[in-house]
Amino acid sequence: MAKFEVYQSGKNKEFRFRLKADNGQTILSSEGYSSKASCMNGIESVKKNSADPKRFTKTTTPTNMFRFAVTAANSQIIGTSQNYKTESGRDNGIESVKRNAVKAEVKEVEK
Repeated sequence: MAKFEVYQSGKNKEFRFRLKADNGQTILSSEGYSSKASCMNGIESVKKNSADPKRFTKTTTPTNMFRFAVTAANSQIIGTSQNYKTESGRDNGIESVKRNAVKAEVKEVEK
């Protein structure tokens, strides 16, 4: 079962989330949030916006790796993917977020 993991990280102990697929692989990670409530709002935003294909932005890194980001209606990035070696890998990652985000449970974990 896919899940969002909420954890604290960094010197400022910011709250972050990551979406993990059924196989345990991280498919989306957030930026840091100053409060747990803001982090939880970020998860809800991913769940809502992942149903809209226009909310996915595809990019290529300077080293020719492929990434994507999920954005909110205001164009702010909610979460980013790992780097993929191929475009098809990235596209599979996007499909995984679309398929898993809405039904994913939320769990608090240690980093």
